[in-house]
Amino acid sequence: MTDRKRPRPDDYFKDWKEREALAEDIIPLVGRLAREKSVKCFCYDRSLVNTSVLDLMKTHRYVRQVEGNELSERETHPVLTAMSKLNLGPAHIDVGRLAVNYYDKNHGEGLSVDEYVREQLAYLIDGDAKPAQEPMDVVLYGFGRIGRLVARILIDKAAGGEAFRLRAVVVRKGNAPNDLEKRASLLRRDSVHGAFNGTIRVDEERQSFVANGNEVRVIYASSPDSIDYTDYGINNAIIIDNTGVWRDEEGLSQHLKSKGAAKVILTAPGKGDIKNIVAGINNEDIAADDTIISAASCTTNAIVPPLKAIDDKFGILHGHVETVHAYTNDQNLIDNYHKADRRGRSAALNMVITETGAAKAVAKVLPQLSGKLTGNAIRVPTPNVSMAILNLTLRDETDVESLNEYMRHMALHSSMRRQIDYSNSPEVVSSDFVGSRTACVYDARATIVSGNQAVLYLWYDNEFGYSCQVYRVMERMAGVNYAVYPRQA
Repeated sequence: MTDRKRPRPDDYFKDWKEREALAEDIIPLVGRLAREKSVKCFCYDRSLVNTSVLDLMKTHRYVRQVEGNELSERETHPVLTAMSKLNLGPAHIDVGRLAVNYYDKNHGEGLSVDEYVREQLAYLIDGDAKPAQEPMDVVLYGFGRIGRLVARILIDKAAGGEAFRLRAVVVRKGNAPNDLEKRASLLRRDSVHGAFNGTIRVDEERQSFVANGNEVRVIYASSPDSIDYTDYGINNAIIIDNTGVWRDEEGLSQHLKSKGAAKVILTAPGKGDIKNIVAGINNEDIAADDTIISAASCTTNAIVPPLKAIDDKFGILHGHVETVHAYTNDQNLIDNYHKADRRGRSAALNMVITETGAAKAVAKVLPQLSGKLTGNAIRVPTPNVSMAILNLTLRDETDVESLNEYMRHMALHSSMRRQIDYSNSPEVVSSDFVGSRTACVYDARATIVSGNQAVLYLWYDNEFGYSCQVYRVMERMAGVNYAVYPRQA
């Protein structure tokens, strides 16, 4: 952690307006880099592309809160200006870290901003390596909660057009005569995640909707093996099955019988020998010839990264995972018959004890923890954002301060920083984490430690955060590889 402070301004409002003006200048710089050079800018792993002035300023404030470093628009603006002068190739560049590195090294150890930026990004100048040989077609099989959020992510990231193109969604034909409009409307408005960021129009003649210029065909089908995707100009596609109906190789392989389909990703825990992949943890398990993989569950994605971090540092002897989970569409809105125990009772009125396979699923990703964890779940009357409570017995004794500082470092500076976020606020509640892009958020203020006993609290957006993890798995399966700053170890 650095501790570079800037002097208290004489006039807070004047200081705000000056930084606001810089933020307004930053937005077109970020936009041009993204559109013209396929350079996506980040600030401590938070995207700066298509953000508002206030969101951009809040991102700078976030760095102050978690890094103890007074990063402001005054530091990032000159860095972005210097970047705009360079002929950069496609890349993901963390402008916040680049700026912090410059100013923490006493102005680049005597270099100007332009000189320092050129030196640091020299390996990206005149680069022409694309993240993928050509954009890969993607089909969403099912258009429920996860399907629509993955669609939002794909559309949001389509500006450069270099990796994926969402080409179609597959659904069963509804009974309403305006079925297509209803499907588009559910993408346009969301009670939890808010309005779609852009425009959507329906083309009834082509049986499609157009979202921010991306035409997405709507295909009606009753089975995975009955579609000829090539009729829609779709070839070599990744099929994202978010129905959860088929979870073993036999069922999911039906997708591969459809012409134009090449690979399948399941957005639920896979059964049998299907590889369960948690992005950022066991990506390397994906082989070039894999055609069916699973992105595991939202809870497995939330607990595996911190479990790995803790096990690597302190060792885990055994533990229990209790999930406090938002209700899902599988439950009943009011009391009615359900084949599962307790789930027939009203989700909106009750806390419901139910089983979870997340603890056992950890062993598929982290074999060293096999047999060491138990787990259970409580469904609660909230529509989104869940919590995992890890009650662990560690090999090594520690204390709250040491454990929190280690997890802060892992969240900000390790290879798992896209999976683990960090909160040090004593006031956060579940709704504050709607829209979180990480697999989990470590709540430092809730940590309990006594010798080798530790209780950790992890928030996670079980819808959007998980959908971001699905996207990362898709990148890996498709062989998408971005040049990045800072370089990965």
